[in-house]
Amino acid sequence: MDDFKSIKNWAIDERPVEKLVSKGSDALTNAELLTILINTGTRNRSALDIAKDLLEKGNQSLLELSKLSLADFKKIKGIGEKKAVTIIAALELGKRRQLSQALERPSISNSKSAYEILVTYFLDIVVEQFYVIYLSNNNAVLSVEKMSEGGMTATMVDARVIFKRALEITGATKIVLAHNHPSGNLTPSQADKLLTQRMKEAGKFLEFELLDHVIVGHNQYFSFADEGLM
Repeated sequence: MDDFKSIKNWAIDERPVEKLVSKGSDALTNAELLTILINTGTRNRSALDIAKDLLEKGNQSLLELSKLSLADFKKIKGIGEKKAVTIIAALELGKRRQLSQALERPSISNSKSAYEILVTYFLDIVVEQFYVIYLSNNNAVLSVEKMSEGGMTATMVDARVIFKRALEITGATKIVLAHNHPSGNLTPSQADKLLTQRMKEAGKFLEFELLDHVIVGHNQYFSFADEGLM
C-alpha cells in the first residue's frame, strides 16, 4: 500500500502513546487504547488498523469483544497469541475493576442499587445463573454468592441451600434473589414467579425477609419489588 504510514511516522500528537501521556487516557478512543495494547502492526497495516478490525469483530462493543475466545482473537490478521493474551488480560482487568467498585457499595436501598452490584457478575455470561445477595438488618451487603448455573433458558435453584447459607452468615436477615436472562427478554416466566413466592414463604418461616428478585439482561433489569410482584 503506497499510502501506508507506520504509527512511528505519524505526527507526535496523533500517536496513541504520546496522546495518552499528554492528554490522559480519557482522550483516547477505544481503538486508540487497543492500539497501545497491540503495540505493533504488520508490514502494510498499522496497529490502529488492526484495532479497528478487532472492534468490528466485537460489533464496536468492548463488552462483546470481551466475550471472544483466544481462538477468535487469533483469527484477526495481525493478532498472534501474545497480543491476544494481552488484550484478553486487559479486558478481564476492566471487568474486575467494575466488580471491585460494586463490592464497595455499603448497602442496597432500592432495585437500582441491587442491579449495580449484580450487573458485573453477569458480564459475558451466556448461560443462566442464579445469585443471592445476603444483607444485614440495615441492608448492608454481607455476601454475594452464586447458587446455580444452568443452560441458555433456565437454572435450578434449591431453597434449602440458599437458606442454609443464610443461617451461616453472621448478621444476615435479608436476601435479594437474582438471575440473568441471556436472551435479554426480561419478562419473568411462570417458574420465576412461583420461585419468588416459594422463597418468600420459606423466608418468613425462617425469619429472613426477601427484599426483591432481580432479573438481569443486556444492560437492563426487571425488579419483582418495583412491579408489585412480591
